[in-house]
Amino acid sequence: MTYPIRPVAEAEWSAFGDVLAEGFAWTPHPVQSERYKRETEFDRTLAAFDGDTIVGCTAIFSFRMTVPGGPIPVAGVTAVSVLPSHRRRGVLSALMRRQLTDIRERGEAVAALYASETPIYGRFGYGRAAGQMALTIDKRGAAFVRDAPVDPALRLRVAKPAEARADFERLFAAVVTRRPGLYERKPAFWDNILADEEFDQRGAGVLRSVIAEDDQGVRGYALFRIKPDWDADGMPAGELRLNELFAADPAAYALLWRSVLDRDLVSKIVSHARPVDDPLFALVADQRQLRARWSDDVWVRLVEVDRALTSRSYAAPVDVVLAVQDEACPWNSRRWRLSADTTGAECKPVDDEPDITLKAASLGSAYLGDGTLIEEHGAGLLGEHTPGAVRALNTAMSWSPKPWAGLVF
Repeated sequence: MTYPIRPVAEAEWSAFGDVLAEGFAWTPHPVQSERYKRETEFDRTLAAFDGDTIVGCTAIFSFRMTVPGGPIPVAGVTAVSVLPSHRRRGVLSALMRRQLTDIRERGEAVAALYASETPIYGRFGYGRAAGQMALTIDKRGAAFVRDAPVDPALRLRVAKPAEARADFERLFAAVVTRRPGLYERKPAFWDNILADEEFDQRGAGVLRSVIAEDDQGVRGYALFRIKPDWDADGMPAGELRLNELFAADPAAYALLWRSVLDRDLVSKIVSHARPVDDPLFALVADQRQLRARWSDDVWVRLVEVDRALTSRSYAAPVDVVLAVQDEACPWNSRRWRLSADTTGAECKPVDDEPDITLKAASLGSAYLGDGTLIEEHGAGLLGEHTPGAVRALNTAMSWSPKPWAGLVF
């Protein structure tokens, strides 16, 4: 059985939202639902219908994401869900394939998403392209190394987040191109980041901020909540939950972290999403106190292999023939010669014998500068026909700093 697929109209938002709520076991507050509606690009939604009933859906946020070398247009895939009553009927496959075709027709060579369940998206060519660390820090063990950077010109300012929004937006716009994976934030995204209704707080108190600045302007900020608590002996045991921290330079970064780590009446600092190469690991004298736990961050898919591979920079020269296997985007399934160095890249279809045979998801994984090429090679999940070719490709595609998107979309 086939299910017609088309974009939804704004008048169909309620039914679209019902599928999301059912698929994600989520009961949004009406205000949350309205916020998400304001974010939604209705011309980039897709829904599968059984008669007049929406049984599956997905959507896209259009934005520019930083890749090695600079920002490019990327399709941010979101809201992927199918009603439990219609699972394993091909609804998800049909939606994802239609979406990839639409992305290509729109001219975007790359798509990205956050995976609610990681086994799903490799089937559609998405590869895990970044990791993240969740940190749980005991305040008592958070001393910095002796030579941590200090700038006497810097000062801290406590601000109400809603009143400092323009400062946050300017600072983020200044740093967004510094790390692959970070992407531009549209006004509706900032609305959600700074939202502070009672249901946003989840028992952790109001949203707070501290800003690092000098006479020339803002150089960094931190957004957080504090859940107050006291232990059985009457000692303060509050928990500071860090939402995000960005800075334009190392001294501002260190000052902001010190402010977070030294907060009065707090014994524990928790952050659920930090880069795997966060400079904090070098700043803290006893790194074990960070109690870091790894998880996957953003996933990437090359919708058009040649345009995607020539839209980024490379850390080292490479000249390899790639036999790409891609069921969902058959236009990619062929041999491509990637010739790149630190000045540019060329990717053309060829009939030459391949150096590497790999799936589209493997290239997606490596695209932002980290990925799983070496692990897949070691596991026998991709074919190396020329000794050293995988290592050469991995070296050329690697990047520093490591990728991290840092905000679920």
